[in-house]
Amino acid sequence: MHTYSKTDSLLWTGRKSGQQFYLHEKVVFIELNYDKFPSINTPAWAILGYACDEGVKRNEGRIGAVLGPDAIRKQLAKLPNHLSESTLLMDVGTIDCKDGDLKKTQTVLARTVTQILMQNTFPIVIGGGHDIAFGHYNGIKKYLEAEGGKKTIGIINFDAHFDLRQNESNNNSGTPFYQIAQECKLDKSRFKYMCLGIREDANSKILFETAKELGVSFIEKKHFNLLHFNKIKKGIEDFIADVDHIYTTIDMDGFSSAYAPGVSAASPMGFSPEMVLECLKIIIDSKKMISLDIAEMNPTYDIDQQTAKLAASLIHFVIHNYH
Repeated sequence: MHTYSKTDSLLWTGRKSGQQFYLHEKVVFIELNYDKFPSINTPAWAILGYACDEGVKRNEGRIGAVLGPDAIRKQLAKLPNHLSESTLLMDVGTIDCKDGDLKKTQTVLARTVTQILMQNTFPIVIGGGHDIAFGHYNGIKKYLEAEGGKKTIGIINFDAHFDLRQNESNNNSGTPFYQIAQECKLDKSRFKYMCLGIREDANSKILFETAKELGVSFIEKKHFNLLHFNKIKKGIEDFIADVDHIYTTIDMDGFSSAYAPGVSAASPMGFSPEMVLECLKIIIDSKKMISLDIAEMNPTYDIDQQTAKLAASLIHFVIHNYH
């Protein structure tokens, strides 16, 4: 696999208990080029890195998200392990973009996500720019096609931005959901996309128009809070009921910079971790979530690893609440 590298196990360090009290003592390392997946008859998670900020660079954002996967790994490693003994937690390496070929990197990501899903394993992809979404979605799509039948994929994106920019000049971190929408038109699939936390000061008028034209469901940041939770909960549940599977993607720049300063496009006007956790509970409880990614973690601008710790805690929440 040309753009693939195995994870350095030294990234996964922390307190030693000798009894797997911490995730660094639980994790198993898999090199996809050589190692076979363990025989899986129990819940299994695969952490896959997407070390790429070529899309951010093209989108004129602050580069540095290429370092995001390893920064998240370091913080996840230290967290306590409450998983059952039979549950598998695997680190399956990283997709790298070392030559600036974003399309190739997304293609390899898609192929790898399909491979993980074929092994009855839940992928958690950590990035990296939000161009992660185009490759990730296509990996899920190829897996479902191989399984047979016409299954619909609903995308739930926690984000300040629609990422629906047209890709006439090139693909970048601001175009993934527009690209997915165009693919859905070509194969007559339904484009089902919900975006939570949209900010008016982070999207142009044309992007709001594009969202309406494409039938995107969205909740603006001014309403994305616990005061409106009952209405938000119903909106999410209605969206989920209309699809077969949910692909969840969390853009770290959707959070307020009070919680997540280490992102490509920081703003103090973002949403709170509590709001995301409450919504994740709804998605998890639906039993339709098939895959998850976390995008735009940029260690270059982080403060005391705060953003990396938040990303790690989100992963910790998902793997310990998914049944």
